[in-house]
Amino acid sequence: LLALLTPCVFPMIPITVSYFTKREQNSRGQAIGHASIYALGIIFTFTGLGLLMTLIGGAAGINRLAANPWMNLFLTVLFVTLALNLFGLFEIRMPSSLVSKLDSQTRTGGIGATLLMGLVFTLTSFTCTVAFVGQVLVFATQGEWFWSVVGMLAFSTAFALPFFLLSIFPHWLKSLPSSGGWLNSVKVVMGFVELAAAFKFLSNVDLVWGWNTVSRNVILSGWIAIAIVTAIYLLGKFQLPFDTPIKNLGVMRMLLSVFFLGLAFYFLTGLFGGNLGGFEGMLPAASPNSVSLSGVTQTAEQHKWIMNYDQALAQAKATNKPVFLNFTGVTCTNCRWMESNMLVEPEVKKVLENFVLAELYTDRQTPEDERHGQIQEKNFGTVALPLYVVVTPDGKELSKFPGLTRDKNEFIRFLQTGAARLNQIAKNHQ
Repeated sequence: LLALLTPCVFPMIPITVSYFTKREQNSRGQAIGHASIYALGIIFTFTGLGLLMTLIGGAAGINRLAANPWMNLFLTVLFVTLALNLFGLFEIRMPSSLVSKLDSQTRTGGIGATLLMGLVFTLTSFTCTVAFVGQVLVFATQGEWFWSVVGMLAFSTAFALPFFLLSIFPHWLKSLPSSGGWLNSVKVVMGFVELAAAFKFLSNVDLVWGWNTVSRNVILSGWIAIAIVTAIYLLGKFQLPFDTPIKNLGVMRMLLSVFFLGLAFYFLTGLFGGNLGGFEGMLPAASPNSVSLSGVTQTAEQHKWIMNYDQALAQAKATNKPVFLNFTGVTCTNCRWMESNMLVEPEVKKVLENFVLAELYTDRQTPEDERHGQIQEKNFGTVALPLYVVVTPDGKELSKFPGLTRDKNEFIRFLQTGAARLNQIAKNHQ
């Protein structure tokens, strides 16, 4: 359920609502049937693809899929296409040959298309959800297939539950009195959200291929423009093809317009160095080898981060310090959030001064990244990102912290525990 709070999931909310808004559902039973098929599609595609990727590419297979530039480019095009469709530019239609084969299903609920939506959901969510299922997938590589299947089914069921409810929601909307005109405005606003979400996946392509074009400021500028245009649209200053003319500006339209204008100003603070909190997870650092510090990016060298595992251990032996391993990825949204909100906390930075700092990327298609991924899986039993481990100068684990947290005291305790254990080992040797 915590995975529902990750940035990769947000774009799927408007996709789900808009898709089912356009479905012809004449009864409550039919709406529940569609929602059930959608939820089952998420559950079985998530479990099936997760285990298949593990079988083919090891536990790190999903990480590589999430970071694959072609996959992210496909998702970028998909989100932009869905946005233009919601704007009314065109109608997405399946090929006529496929339509004829699925005609009977389409009349009774469009099972094929609904299952396809479940697959799309699975692909878009992999970037964030691997942080939660990485441990389960490692079990699969060790032959524990039964518990891997149980774990994946349990995770995907909890993950699909809110979207089951969201897929019923449009049917409830359509049953409201006078729900025709403003429902199209809802779809248009969702289209703007989809357009903003596309920047995240385009940024992943940029990071992996090293274009250095879709920067933090470029994304923020795009988000600001989209938020302002959305606010202007809600005020009725322009209309799209299927809109009904606005005679009176309603309270909800006015409040939503104010919300999007406020969002634009909030993003504007990010352009001037402000920390955007949860949105930082969807924004790139200035370079793959950097840590974003409240909007100000420092290079790894300036921040004393070592980018190689062996070099970090060598420095730790020379200084007799514990090593703080930060297993991260260029496309990892949770990693960006931790770097921008946790590792920059003054108390955390002060504790980290007592460590040799190693920033180890695992999701790029380079020999070094592949080796870091193998070290993470072999030595620490997971491929989840981010992963934070305190080790001895010999590489032995002292303490481990998987995932993300908003509790800085919890993170500091993890660091102090690792340092204290190293001190205890040193005393025992004496």
